[in-house]
Amino acid sequence: MTIEKALVVGTGLIGTSVALALRAKGVEVCLSDIDEHAVALAGEFGAGREWSGEEVDLAVIAVPPHLVGERLAELQKLEAARVYTDVASVKADPIADAERLGCDLTSYVPGHPLAGRERSGPAAARAELFAGRAWALCPGTETGADAVALVRELVSLCGAKAVTVGAAEHDAAVALVSHAPHVAASAVAASLNGGDDVALRLAGQGLRDVTRIAAGNPLLWQRILSGNALPVAEVLDRIAADLTAAASALRSGDPGGVTDLLRRGADGQARIS
Repeated sequence: MTIEKALVVGTGLIGTSVALALRAKGVEVCLSDIDEHAVALAGEFGAGREWSGEEVDLAVIAVPPHLVGERLAELQKLEAARVYTDVASVKADPIADAERLGCDLTSYVPGHPLAGRERSGPAAARAELFAGRAWALCPGTETGADAVALVRELVSLCGAKAVTVGAAEHDAAVALVSHAPHVAASAVAASLNGGDDVALRLAGQGLRDVTRIAAGNPLLWQRILSGNALPVAEVLDRIAADLTAAASALRSGDPGGVTDLLRRGADGQARIS
C-alpha cells in the first residue's frame, strides 16, 4: 500500500503541517474540521481541499487527545479510510477510548510526532515542521502489519523518524521530555509576573530560551497534562525536590548542594545535545 490520498481531521498547527508535508510530496490531501473557517484557512495555505466524504488511503486524526477515540469511531463508521492514525501527545487514554467505543484496532496505529511550535492554528503550520524529528508509533497487539507500514510511510513523507514504543512507555517518556518541562517553563515564566520593569528590561536570551514553550495554548496544555497526569506529577515531584534542596543549600550557605544539581543538570543536557 502507498498513500495517494489522505484525510486530515483537525486543521490546527499539527494537522495542517501534516497536510502541507504530504502535499509537498505529491499526495492528494482532504481536510475536515468542525471549524469551517480553519478548513478554509488551511486550504488557502495550500494544505488541501475540503473532504467530500470519499474513501482515502489514510486518515490522520489531529484533534485533542480526549476526542481521538470519538473521531476514530465516527470515521470508521463512515469507512473513511483503509488505515487510521492520530497525532495526540498522550497515547494510553485515546487507545482505551478506542477500545471502549468498539473501534477496529487492526486499522488504527496510534502515533505522536515530537514536534510543535509555541504558536497554534493553521497559520502557524509549516511543511518542514517534522523534518528530522522523532515520531512515536504505538501499535498494539491487534494492529495490522499493513497499517503500520502505511503509517511509517506517512512518517517518512513528513521527513520524520519513526520510533516504535508501547503506549505506557510513551506516556512516561513524554512526561519526562515534554510535559513536565512545559510545566517547569510555565512556573519560571509565571514568576516574571512579580518582576518590575527594570528586571524585565534586563532579561536576556537565556531566560527567553527557558520560557519559550510557556507561550503555548493554556487550554490545550491543560488537556494534555490531564491526560497524562500521574507520570507528569511524578516527574514534577522529582524536579520540585531538586529545587527545594537547592534553595535549602543556598539558605544554609552550602555551595556543594547547589553544585551537585548544576553538575547533574549539565550531564542531563549533554544526553540530548
